[in-house]
Amino acid sequence: MSFKLKALAVTLTSLLTGACSTQHVHNDSQLQTNETAIVGTTVPFASEAVYFVVTDRFVDGDPSNNHEDQGGDHPTWQLPLEGPDGKKAYVGYMGGDLKGILNNADYIADLGFTAVWMTPVVDNPDYAFNGDEPITYGGAFKDGGKTGYHGYWATNFYKADEHLISDDLSVKDYTTQMREKHGLKSVFDIVANHGSPSFTMEKDLPGYGELYDAQGKLVADHENLAPEELDPENNPLHTFFHNYPDLVKLSNLDDENPLVRDYLINSYLYWISQGADAFRIDTIRHVPHSFWREASDRIRAENPDFFMFGESFDYEANNIAQHTLKKNGGVSVLDFPMQKAMVSVFEKPLESDFSALEKVLYLTHGPYQNPYELTTFYDNHDMARMNATDEGFINAHNWLFTVRGIPVVYMGSEVGYMRGTAEHAGNRNYVGQDVLDSAMSHPIGIALKRIANVRKTTPALQRGIQVNVELNGHKAIFYRVLQNQDNAQTALVLLNKSDQADNFTVSNYLQEGEWVERLSGEKRTIEKGQVLQSQVAPNGVQVWVLEGAPSNEALLEAVRFQLSRQ
Repeated sequence: MSFKLKALAVTLTSLLTGACSTQHVHNDSQLQTNETAIVGTTVPFASEAVYFVVTDRFVDGDPSNNHEDQGGDHPTWQLPLEGPDGKKAYVGYMGGDLKGILNNADYIADLGFTAVWMTPVVDNPDYAFNGDEPITYGGAFKDGGKTGYHGYWATNFYKADEHLISDDLSVKDYTTQMREKHGLKSVFDIVANHGSPSFTMEKDLPGYGELYDAQGKLVADHENLAPEELDPENNPLHTFFHNYPDLVKLSNLDDENPLVRDYLINSYLYWISQGADAFRIDTIRHVPHSFWREASDRIRAENPDFFMFGESFDYEANNIAQHTLKKNGGVSVLDFPMQKAMVSVFEKPLESDFSALEKVLYLTHGPYQNPYELTTFYDNHDMARMNATDEGFINAHNWLFTVRGIPVVYMGSEVGYMRGTAEHAGNRNYVGQDVLDSAMSHPIGIALKRIANVRKTTPALQRGIQVNVELNGHKAIFYRVLQNQDNAQTALVLLNKSDQADNFTVSNYLQEGEWVERLSGEKRTIEKGQVLQSQVAPNGVQVWVLEGAPSNEALLEAVRFQLSRQ
């Protein structure tokens, strides 16, 4: 795709040629280097910070769409799983909806976020699944007794689920109001490799194993048959499916079938027309690269800057990086290697070392098309929530909102909600309004709001080249350097994850001028040859910003070095 490597290529050639020649960069695009640019990525979405919501488990903004009596003998409401000591997890609907998100849009924006990623809005079956082995508290990889409250069991990729919309709030209404009234973009969650659970049912229930088109016509039906029993050559309703299983009892959509590709890709285009600003792609590695190349080409033909990031649940950077290559669709990915490292560091910040995070940044010699476009996170709905103290969460957010990448935070983490719990042990429990109302007086929420809003107003933290000075023990010191047609700014980040205040002295790459610390407003005038000394509070962060083009030759040389090895 045209924007990949663009910024990095222009930057390197500009710096090496003095920004005055008429040479061209022969990379993803032909670019004249008649201006100096230092920028990690030109992708517009890099400026965003994302709040992630499992919509049904967020806030019930409209009780009239709860459908508490739905499902008959296979009810869908709440469905608690009983655990030890009175603990519960739920596999039914809990009432959260689009209106619940919209009612809290100002809260999300005030926290410092600029986009909301929500689980799929598409229609799911109206019954609890009566196949597979029953799910139990703390269990995994079993779907018996569960519902499609999460949205990933689509039965119609073109229709909004009735639990999420309201009589006075369609999906289009929601995205319009989020954008125009609250300044929040909408990230839609899309799926390609599977529909709903489709076989092993005691009795074939409506919706399961079925797919309907935009007009409501049945186009595919698994008919409660095992994949090996499907007959796609003789039964048109079987042609949408592979005749072998993939994930648990989910239908395995045949991504090689042109009809399936059109059905899915056209549905993605439809949701863009309803206001999607970006896509998160579920289970991207279960679908071949050729599908995503076709999908991205078609999407970007109509929406050139449309941003997509995929979930490839793999901690090996070389594996997930394949999705980011242009030949494979140029789709960014969730940064699982960083996630694993973050948990190892911030679950026990006093016993860990910042150096564990340096190696997963891949600022040089990395496999990614562009590491500055990765979406960074420390937990989500598919893994155990981070089991950290308040201080661990505070340190994690201080890191997440200052390093390279696009930060993503899972709902409830602003108060450490259900920390340490897995999917069927409380991870996806209903958050509710009371929890959100407590966030602004919670230590995690207070600290998150401060650093997230600093990133929100500091372009260098959004897309600046990262140059590390020190990541060692409880200290992290690095620069984010940005110079483009809109901004010229250098940010110096100081992180202290110790439980004691610590003194920082910075001389490397330090440029003279007036530096302003963005969290406190403190100003320091640094003369040539001086150092910056500052005491950083325990579990603290400081972001010192210098406006204007970078001129420190040592810093520029470090930028040259990194870009030539990116």
